[in-house]
Amino acid sequence: MPERRGVGFGRRDGASSSGVSGPDGDAAPDEAPWPAGAVKLDEDLAASLLPERPVRGHKGAFGKLLVVAGSLDYAGAALLVCRAAGRAGAGLVTLAVLESLQPLFAAKVIEATTMALPEDDVEELDPEPALARILDHEHDALVVGPGLRPGLATAELVRQLIGTSGGDASPILLDAEALRSLATMDAWWEGERRPAVLTPHVGEFERLRAGSGHDSASDGDLTADDDARVAAGKDAAARWGQVVVLKGARTVIAAPDGSVAVAPFENPGLATGGTGDVLAGAIGALLAQGLEPFAAARLGVYLHGSAGDAARDRLGDAGILASDLPDALPMARKRLASLNERRRGNRRLGFGARESAPRPEPGPDATPPA
Repeated sequence: MPERRGVGFGRRDGASSSGVSGPDGDAAPDEAPWPAGAVKLDEDLAASLLPERPVRGHKGAFGKLLVVAGSLDYAGAALLVCRAAGRAGAGLVTLAVLESLQPLFAAKVIEATTMALPEDDVEELDPEPALARILDHEHDALVVGPGLRPGLATAELVRQLIGTSGGDASPILLDAEALRSLATMDAWWEGERRPAVLTPHVGEFERLRAGSGHDSASDGDLTADDDARVAAGKDAAARWGQVVVLKGARTVIAAPDGSVAVAPFENPGLATGGTGDVLAGAIGALLAQGLEPFAAARLGVYLHGSAGDAARDRLGDAGILASDLPDALPMARKRLASLNERRRGNRRLGFGARESAPRPEPGPDATPPA
């Protein structure tokens, strides 16, 4: 008789149904040993990181995210970031794109607004005026990199954005082309820097390590060896002074102070173009909502992994599209919010949480119930 498999957000291949180790603290029979020195990112931890959603809050109170992303060849990356950010709870999302491309993107994004970035040639960013326009735009956090056109102009904009020029110290998420730009810069982590979350896949991580003078070959197998992934992520976060999210099966989230969490998700269905853009949007939205970088990274990774599990439950482990994920993010978040409400012993659910009204005391002439 075939083995029965769990369903829902919490399903993991090879994990026990409770998502924890066996009775003696060892890994469940089919689960690889948990890497030493890392905390398991389970639903209890993720739920504890959820930002509050005041019932009288408004869109400005839930974070303004500015997304610098997209090009003619990679328009989808920017659109995925924006949709994921909205689905992860950001109140306002603005997409900054080259002025020649703004009409194209404005026709595609619905809830997000757009902002034109100056060019000095067709589809060629002009870094100085672009930086000025970005800094002049009101925002609580930035996402930079997905789908940007490679080139010296992009690298220069990234170099200036990671600093605190103009007095802007809002947190920034760096992904894709922004990470490739960092890998070309000497000692980019030195000096005054914004709080940042870096979200490299293994190839990008190895380039960043090599660019910072580290022999990336000494890190070992960063695809299949969880202990090597944890050690490398921890070392990189400490050296760069920023939060590092090393993507892949069992994503590693490392903080500069040595704290490390590892997500339990192992989902081959997410090995498809654009899923990293969804993760960038989710974490960026949480940064905009006021979470500090390590908390935003952990919660974003958990919501993204849960959305991936939901897609796999519906579609299987092949054929999932990145666009299948954003709409599952609020359901994953609602599940965590419900867990918090059950712990608090009241009936509040999801985003619309309200304190349960006290029942009035019966008056002196009230008729007792039958």
